Amino acid sequence: MTSGNCWTVGRSEDNNVVLSDRWISRNHAMVQSMETGEFYLIDLGSRNGSFLNGRRVSIPVTLQNGDRLTFGQTELEFYCPAHRPVDASLGMDSKEFTATATLHIRRLISVLVVDIRDFTGLTRQLDEKLLSEVIGTWFRRAGDIIREYGSWVDKYIGDAVMAVWIHGAQGIDRDEMLRIVQAVNALHAMTSSLHHQYPLPFPLKIGAGINTGYAMVGNTGSGDRPDYTALGDTVNAAFRLESATKQIGLDIALGETTYHHLSTLIADANFFEQYNVHLKGYDAPTPTHACSFADLDAFLQTKHESVDET
Repeated sequence: MTSGNCWTVGRSEDNNVVLSDRWISRNHAMVQSMETGEFYLIDLGSRNGSFLNGRRVSIPVTLQNGDRLTFGQTELEFYCPAHRPVDASLGMDSKEFTATATLHIRRLISVLVVDIRDFTGLTRQLDEKLLSEVIGTWFRRAGDIIREYGSWVDKYIGDAVMAVWIHGAQGIDRDEMLRIVQAVNALHAMTSSLHHQYPLPFPLKIGAGINTGYAMVGNTGSGDRPDYTALGDTVNAAFRLESATKQIGLDIALGETTYHHLSTLIADANFFEQYNVHLKGYDAPTPTHACSFADLDAFLQTKHESVDET
């Protein structure tokens, strides 16, 4: 067996994919690629078993794109799109490995999507050289801010960025949720100040959507340059919530779970109004809590004052 066609999963540090789950054996299972291009899941005699799409594996079984692999209390997704071989590694406390498939682990995350308002109008009024410089500066500074508050930019999409915070197995730490909204506030301040540096026709503004929930997360980077990708409804809804801010005429829209955790920071802090919005692709109206940047700043000031009093 070589590292190029076989990847072991377990708690022991000598595995290719190391999972911190006490229900997983030290050497739990193995994924092996064949010369035919097929991938097999093989249980290594684990105590609690390996499961493929909810069924326990007793003999080697062929893996298909999108299959759910369960080891102990950890669920992974096998990702191997046809005719699209990619180098990949799983970054969750694991060693690097190279494969033509990616395992995505199901994690609780918060997704932030930030979009520049009236970007089309800006492109019509600036020459290409200045526009490129402005957007390049905005992306660079946005990335710096997001890293400062504990995340990374998952994607740069036209005039928007998407960032992901991965929460621990114990749930969401209150300070984590606070850092997310602090990042949004810092992004707003940075964006609003760009017209002092560049001859813009109007001050730039942003809108933001934040959503919290479970998603499949994988790392397709390597070394000190992780390239995480999050997939699922939690991510899609974050984009839709950002778009919903235009419907309701406010700056920030939060998913229900995000608001629940954020509201525990300060008792009776009614800075966010509840709305029911129609998100594209969703049949029923979606509840959200939204506010302006002025409201968010007041919320953070109240939080700061409550900390000073303790």
